[in-house]
Amino acid sequence: MGAAAGSPRPVSDMSAEDVVWFLGLVDRLGIEVWLDGGWGVDARLGEQTRRHRDLDVVVEQQDLRALREALAASGFVDSPTEDRTDWNFVLVDPEGRRIDVHVIVIDEHGNGIYGPAENGIFYPASALTGSGSVGGRPVRCLTPEYQVQSHTGYELDENDLSDVMALHERFGVPLSEEQRRASDRG
Repeated sequence: MGAAAGSPRPVSDMSAEDVVWFLGLVDRLGIEVWLDGGWGVDARLGEQTRRHRDLDVVVEQQDLRALREALAASGFVDSPTEDRTDWNFVLVDPEGRRIDVHVIVIDEHGNGIYGPAENGIFYPASALTGSGSVGGRPVRCLTPEYQVQSHTGYELDENDLSDVMALHERFGVPLSEEQRRASDRG
């Protein structure tokens, strides 16, 4: 049962089954996505290592309309967030499943430009070459190197630190000094 109109929607974990459902949806649409965030880490690790509050996905702007329409048909609506932009927003369904959408435009070098080009924020082409699996299903995800690198410049929470350490231990990705300090404190 969903929340009443105008009231906050519940939040539920995004299970591996939810991720596989989403991947089936984008497959039927002919859309390619990359998993980012916690599920992107776990996809690369090939196993679920922790609970996930949401599913972070990277999608090309050219595919955004089809994705939004398909998710709307499944009950997903925009969820207000303080940092919402046209290239970063959260969709939530009546059961509280959350999909955090990151929109990119692939440039002539294969980089995924994130937001207005003049901001200079992008996913390097090399970051978009990762692969993994969720529930035994192959999926594209961000590389371990990029996942570790992107976890810098802010205070890591317990989940961030767990993700970074798992990638470091499994793939030997070097940690930044701030990540090493956070690990020593944790």
